[in-house]
Amino acid sequence: MSRRRQIYEGKAKILYEGPEPGTIIQYFKDDATAFNAQKRGTINGKGVINNRISEYVFTQLQHIGIPTHFVRRLNMREQLVRQVEIVPIEVIVRNVAAGSICKRLGLTEGDPLPTTLIEYCYKDDDLGDPLIAEEHIACFNWASADEMQDISSMAIRINDFMCGMFAAIGIRLIDFKLEFGRLFEGDFSRIILADEISPDGCRLWDMESNEKLDKDRFRRDLGGEVEAYQEVARRLGLLPEDVNNNDVVDLDSQRKKRGK
Repeated sequence: MSRRRQIYEGKAKILYEGPEPGTIIQYFKDDATAFNAQKRGTINGKGVINNRISEYVFTQLQHIGIPTHFVRRLNMREQLVRQVEIVPIEVIVRNVAAGSICKRLGLTEGDPLPTTLIEYCYKDDDLGDPLIAEEHIACFNWASADEMQDISSMAIRINDFMCGMFAAIGIRLIDFKLEFGRLFEGDFSRIILADEISPDGCRLWDMESNEKLDKDRFRRDLGGEVEAYQEVARRLGLLPEDVNNNDVVDLDSQRKKRGK
């Protein structure tokens, strides 16, 4: 497929004009960032793995009735998605205390939360994606009451499904982030799941050892980022046991040389 006009480049992905109206090509990069891009690096092959994992998760969510922007995977690093207007709210679903909530509330990392907690952040890199309340969302009309009802109910359903999906392969879903968008159909719009779901935006711990299998390995300089991402893909059945990162990178290099 020929490359179309670039629309946007973010921390982990590049968006290109799609082959038909209302579509976008989403390209997954190997770039890694943390702490609002104050820390930068590269995880070789990450984009390939995240593309496969996100494809798998979005497809499974579609099977249980969650509407998403995902259409199909195009190649090792690209997928075709529906064009949406992103709601400027990052939704964080927490099952276990970890990350910023521990610092804010003095919690011990790893302690289960009494109930699943949903938090909202305003999507603005310059402001550091500040934590906001539903009252802020209503006051500034970032989303309507009906849209927030759809967002919160889908977030709970997604969490319930993903907790079970990961538990079945020995992984504990600690927390994760979601983004939603408005899909316009004539004069009306509806809320659908957008962006990606991968180890970049999820905290995933091995259920027996509590080993981190996500981007916290990069954030905390733990090393083994590539192996952690690959382990998640292997357990999901997306990567053969005998494939290592060099194989992934080599295959991707061959694809680029072919211009695919």
